[in-house]
Amino acid sequence: MKIIVTAKRVPDPEIKIKVKGDGTGIESHDISYKLNPFDEIAIEEAVRIKENAGGEVILLSIGPGDAQTEIRTGLAMGADRAIQIATDEYVEPSVAARIFKKVVDDESPDLVLMGKQAVDDDANQAGQMLACMLDWPQACFASEIKIEDGRATVKREVDKGIETIEVSIPAVITADLRLNEPRYPSLPMIMKAKKKKIDTISFSDIGIDTTERVKYLGLENPPERAGECKLFETVDELIGALKDEAGIIR
Repeated sequence: MKIIVTAKRVPDPEIKIKVKGDGTGIESHDISYKLNPFDEIAIEEAVRIKENAGGEVILLSIGPGDAQTEIRTGLAMGADRAIQIATDEYVEPSVAARIFKKVVDDESPDLVLMGKQAVDDDANQAGQMLACMLDWPQACFASEIKIEDGRATVKREVDKGIETIEVSIPAVITADLRLNEPRYPSLPMIMKAKKKKIDTISFSDIGIDTTERVKYLGLENPPERAGECKLFETVDELIGALKDEAGIIR
């Protein structure tokens, strides 16, 4: 089975992000990056599928040249090769989906696995857009995937419990947090990853319409939280404060 998996470079979610003074973006100096956690889960699932059924896992990434560090992490996990669309600019979801479609058309995979969202913009749009553009079935927020006889059975968490759906392959599936626990690459795998191929394509050479549908006009920090913490000895005191002081209940 041939699987394409996204591998986006994002700011480390554990660090504090600072917005530039002019609101045009975030401060990039002294910032650390990592592989998008949801993409990491998708890569792990793709590698497990390959280990069980054979095939090839191809990473697909859009980002700057030095994002190859994060791409190599995915290769060390067990992916076979990678395709990088090189650009230093932010690429919004509709443009990313069009780029992904071009690569999918060229590579003709059996399955596309993606993180359900990237933790930098939290858009949660590219997977759904890609499925629509390809006219493929989609299964989003997967917490369990089973592939058999040309079909994928996917379990996904919804408000009322676990929903199980079945889609024909080829399909687009996006990974949720509880799909699996990504592996830590061993030293031999890290060394092997250094020799694996990364095909780099310039953003300007991708050969599709990359016109943005969404433009970010500005960024700003959220307001500082005001107020204080109060401790109440009884439930009646808490209810009274919510009613009389905060005006939250009547």
